[in-house]
Formats: sequence, C-alpha cells, structure tokens
Amino acid sequence: MFTGIVEEKGLIRSLSLTGFSGSIAVRAKKILEKIHIGDSIAVNGICLTVVSLQEDGFTADVMAETIRRSSLGRCVPGDLVNLERAMAVDGRFGGHFVSGHIDGTGIIRSFRRESNAVLVTIETEREVLELIVNKGSVCIDGISLTVVSVDDKMFSVSLISHTGGRTTLLDKKPGSLVNLENDMLGKYVKKLLGTFRGVTEEILGNGNEKAGKCKGLTMELLENMEFQEEEKAK
Repeated sequence: MFTGIVEEKGLIRSLSLTGFSGSIAVRAKKILEKIHIGDSIAVNGICLTVVSLQEDGFTADVMAETIRRSSLGRCVPGDLVNLERAMAVDGRFGGHFVSGHIDGTGIIRSFRRESNAVLVTIETEREVLELIVNKGSVCIDGISLTVVSVDDKMFSVSLISHTGGRTTLLDKKPGSLVNLENDMLGKYVKKLLGTFRGVTEEILGNGNEKAGKCKGLTMELLENMEFQEEEKAK
C-alpha cells in the first residue's frame, strides 16, 4: 500500500525484457533506507518487489501483466522514474490509498501554466474515466493528484511547483504515456453496485423489464428486498 507521495526520482539503469517479462534495475538513494529484499517499491506507480539490493540501487522483477497494463515497456535506460516505499503505519498519510496496481495508461495532451501551478490534461480510455470524478483523487505515474475537471475523453489535474519539482510529470511532453490508477474506494463501490444489479434481476425476475433497466442499487430494489423479507417472516 502506498500514498502517492513521491519520495525520490530514480534513474533506470537497465531494463531487460524477454517477451512480456523481465527485470528492471533502478539507481536510487533515499528510498533504500530500511529497505530489504522482498519489500515493495512503487516505480512510476507500479508496485514492484525488490529481488536484490546494491549500495546505490535495487533490482525488481517485472511480470507480463505489468507490461500489458503500464508504460514500463516503453521506458529505456536513463529515464527518470518516481519512487515511493510502501506506506509506514506510524507516519502521516498525505496522499490517498494507492495500491500500485495500474488500471490503464493515458496520453498527456497539454500543459498550461496557471499562476503558481501547471494544469495537465490527459486523455485515457472510458473504463478509467468512469471512475474519475471532479475533486476526487487519481494516481498518475505514482503521484497522488486531485482532479480539476473530467469529461468523456479527458481529465485534468493541477501540480504546484513543489510537486512538479519532486516528480517526473512536468519533465514529460505532450504525447507521453503515463500510468493511471483509479481511487481504490471508487473501484470497490462500482463492483458492489454491479453486484446489486444481479440481485435486482433475482428479486424482480430475470425477464422483467424493470430488472433490465435497473443499473444497480435503487430505492425500488430496497423496497422489494424489504417486502420479500416480510413475506419470508410470515
């Protein structure tokens, strides 16, 4: 578990991919403190397990699902990456709940200066946008950011100078690919509401027109559930 508060920018020393898996070696300093083999480190928002340690870096294995879901396969030696150690239970929780499991990628479309901040607009797929809400949280390349606006094709976030200087996002250019992770709480809510649709069909009847139109948890569903419970109690 992570917070999306980047601790350090590291440098990719090597990226060895055979087919759809391989390993990555990263030069780092600060995040090596109190790190052991087997610990988790978020690399551009991707949760990776440390398999070996050096005095000035670490190595992690990369599996096929990571390559499919993230931008890691497009990285090259010399690229800078955002690094964060797993969340410490005795520390301040400054970002939001981040799992390090990437939901998809996005393409940076524009940067626009707004006084002391920079507005970054990113285009992504519908499945990711469905879980992005105004003033909600989203993780971009491991950075916890607040959503400024969202529509059916793109969303925007704003970075203050401090965040921009400590992370890699403002080093990128329009057209660059970034890793995206939706708010974990939103994903669970969506899953639960989808489950309620199945319950609706069971209560109202599979061929029922109302059941087909029901998109999740509704007052009608709750009323029917209460009625059925009363019938069972008789």
